[in-house]
Amino acid sequence: MLVGKGVYSLIVKTLLEAHDLVRTYPDVRAVDGISFRVEAGQCFGLLGPNGAGKTTTLEMLEGIQVPTSGTVSYRGRPLDRRYRESIGIQFQATALQDFQTVRESLVMFESLYPRTADRAELIRLCNLNEILERDTRKLSGGQRQRLLLAIALVNDPDLVFLDEPTTGLDPQARRNFWSLIETVRRRGKTILLTTHYMEEAQRLCDRIAIVDHGRIIAEGTPARLIRDHFTAVLIRLPETAWPSTAALPAGAARREGTIELYAEDVRLVLAEMERIGVDLNDLHVTTPTLEDLFLKLTGHELRS
Repeated sequence: MLVGKGVYSLIVKTLLEAHDLVRTYPDVRAVDGISFRVEAGQCFGLLGPNGAGKTTTLEMLEGIQVPTSGTVSYRGRPLDRRYRESIGIQFQATALQDFQTVRESLVMFESLYPRTADRAELIRLCNLNEILERDTRKLSGGQRQRLLLAIALVNDPDLVFLDEPTTGLDPQARRNFWSLIETVRRRGKTILLTTHYMEEAQRLCDRIAIVDHGRIIAEGTPARLIRDHFTAVLIRLPETAWPSTAALPAGAARREGTIELYAEDVRLVLAEMERIGVDLNDLHVTTPTLEDLFLKLTGHELRS
């Protein structure tokens, strides 16, 4: 049957689709009607505070949990054994075999799949050459994460799930891992990422969905979401800079020792603050970020 050009384009580009996913437990509705698409070649970010339902959603997308209702499809078809053989997963926590070297771990996981990536190329990609004969128990945090990524790629998957892959890494190791993820993307892989770091999501993700209370409350590109929700710049200053006798303007908030407020006309706001005696020495004016958006929509720090 012939299909229209637009429909054909959608079929070709949509790699993974969740439709009205629901997952209930005896005392809670963990996921409450989530729908979105992940396009081929895209890095899609799934963000949400703890308890929002994103981990349950991720496990349904990976085929680990079965939805109470709703569907997950891959290339327009239900999930099956072929799907599980064509995806890679880097779990948030993975137990590696004791008394095994990095090389032996790669060989073991290769044996589980009918199709595998070129091992030498995988070792180069994840920068494992110098630690191939090292016991996996003696790896640093960054080395361990690079090995786990290589294991997720060992079957040459089209779609890779990365569940908070840089949690616990120091800032330098985290940024090095970001560069590695970008290299993987340039090689044609599609990535679905969960993260606790807003800077990470803003740098890596083409599109994000923010989940709270089991529902998607916002979805789009990071830049578009910020533009849609903020028409003003963000002013931050120490809480001690505000006179105790002066009331905060509408919309201002106290957060962790600072005062934050949004201003469409910065000059008028600064003039009013100066008039009431606000100390402007440590004032900062910035463009709202993805973290500001997250706080505005959920009322939570992402790590809360």
